[in-house]
Amino acid sequence: MPLPSLIRLLLLAALWGGSYLSMRIAVPVLGALPTAGGRVLLGALGLGLLVLLQRVPLRFDGKGRAALALGVVNSGIPFAMYALAAQVLPAGYSAILNALTPLMGVLLGTLFFGERITVHKLAGVCVGLAGVAVLVRTGPLPVDAAALWGVAACLVATLCYGLAGYLTQRWIGQRGGLDSRLVALGSQCAAVLLLVPLAAGSLWLHPLPLASVTPTVAVALLALGLLCTAWAYVLYFRLIADVGALKALTVTFLIPLFGVLWGWLLLGESVGWAHAAGGALIALALWLVLRPAPKPTPAGPAVAAAQAAKP
Repeated sequence: MPLPSLIRLLLLAALWGGSYLSMRIAVPVLGALPTAGGRVLLGALGLGLLVLLQRVPLRFDGKGRAALALGVVNSGIPFAMYALAAQVLPAGYSAILNALTPLMGVLLGTLFFGERITVHKLAGVCVGLAGVAVLVRTGPLPVDAAALWGVAACLVATLCYGLAGYLTQRWIGQRGGLDSRLVALGSQCAAVLLLVPLAAGSLWLHPLPLASVTPTVAVALLALGLLCTAWAYVLYFRLIADVGALKALTVTFLIPLFGVLWGWLLLGESVGWAHAAGGALIALALWLVLRPAPKPTPAGPAVAAAQAAKP
């Protein structure tokens, strides 16, 4: 991977790893849907300001609807799912489960996008599922219905992310491409249309006392919207444009490291052998899935001569 893309990958991993920390701070106070709605609203405002300051022409070249549709799959649904999971799962858990995104990409690519499944990729999917089982069943979090629902929400989010990578290539990349800032802005606008009404309904049913919104909660929400969403999605769509969907998804190798680190460092979340074992299995799964295909072995002189002699 070229050095500029590698730097973007590391920044993106640090930002998205930090998003789980921000949600663990904001969700218990604001609620899941208001946190997700506030995230996409701030993300859209931040991206809109960026586009305005950088004088990016608002020319979607017929891809505006595609960018909006991507927003539902790549932002709206996953952000809501991770916010719901943040009610019950530590930040490190959600970050590690997010690493399953490339495995979901392999499954979806094989089923719907003509990707060829190999023994290594199939083994990677099985090993990845084993890593999830180790993390859930032996980690410090009690295994109950709430925890399982949180894990299920994370898996739905990874499924959406895996699908969005292919849709971005098909709807945007294969149709001539589009400025990554416009793709990100369109995506967040669609997520706003989906999540802000749901957030408003949640606040109407469960009013939030303003006194409960401490400076820490406000900073967490601002960071979630402006840094972990607005800036992060510009980096993400730029990576897809530069190195392709599957390589861009390798950011999930690094997100668990940052997610566990921020949770341990700033929230005092416990880190045990289950994190290491489950994370190692998922890392092995990702290596199996993303390893380059072996090059064909050159034929020896005898084989080459025999092939040449065929009519």
